[in-house]
Amino acid sequence: MTDNLKGSLWMMLAMLGFGVEDAFFKAATGTGGISPGLGTVQFGLLAMTIYAIHARRRGVPLWDPAYLQKGLLIRTGFEILGRLFFALSLAYTPLSTTSAILQAAPLVVMLSAGLILGERIGPHRWLATAVGFAGVLLIIRPSPSGIEANAVFALLGMIGFAGRDVATRTAPAHIRPSQLGVLGFAVVTFAGLVIMAFEPAPGLPTLPSATMICGTAIAGVIGYTALTAAMRTGEVSVVAPFRYSRLLVALVLAYTVFGERPDTMTLSGAALIVASGIYSLWRDGRKRTATGRATP
Repeated sequence: MTDNLKGSLWMMLAMLGFGVEDAFFKAATGTGGISPGLGTVQFGLLAMTIYAIHARRRGVPLWDPAYLQKGLLIRTGFEILGRLFFALSLAYTPLSTTSAILQAAPLVVMLSAGLILGERIGPHRWLATAVGFAGVLLIIRPSPSGIEANAVFALLGMIGFAGRDVATRTAPAHIRPSQLGVLGFAVVTFAGLVIMAFEPAPGLPTLPSATMICGTAIAGVIGYTALTAAMRTGEVSVVAPFRYSRLLVALVLAYTVFGERPDTMTLSGAALIVASGIYSLWRDGRKRTATGRATP
């Protein structure tokens, strides 16, 4: 089994984990009756505890002064934005719509890398970005009366996650993945507290909703762990396109679990986003191969 195949399988496992995480959270905040804020707090605390136990067993410190450095503070700010609005989107927006808009995050990362980090963006990448955003517009369908409020939640969540990914590139190299996991889920907990500040006083969670939040945390940790393994195995240009399998997982769960039936425009927009992202990664892989910076 080649490294590229291993990395691709890890990536598909990661996207399966994230898709199941989203479904559990949506069920807990929907039929489960738990509020989005309380559910996010419980999810963050459980996943943070799992990562903290893992870090301590490996002798990795839970706190590092680098958490307060500018790069990680910016990353934390974007993580809060992403987690806050993504939780609201999962609670109030169809899972298929939320997941489709999230697929535009790699395109925003690419665009930000050019505008903020100074990376060169060629005409093909600009074209792919434009097509991807056309797909987003098909999904949110802005009109003279404005954009549906619930779709804005998904859009802001996607921007937050994209900003987090860009800021991660400036994080200190000595920070371990388990430390980022602890920090990331501490941020999830904080985002939940922010949401709770605007909610009515929540009641105690029921056993079914608490069980679904536990499932959310376990699936989230599996997804984060598999994603780390994927990005460290094989070529990024080969492994990264398998991120889009998350949308397939979300569509299947949305159809079978929540009874959602995405309309033609939503499916067309999702297809444009995925196609533009895969095309951009394919072009990048060809370019690096041609210049001798990638293995054929």
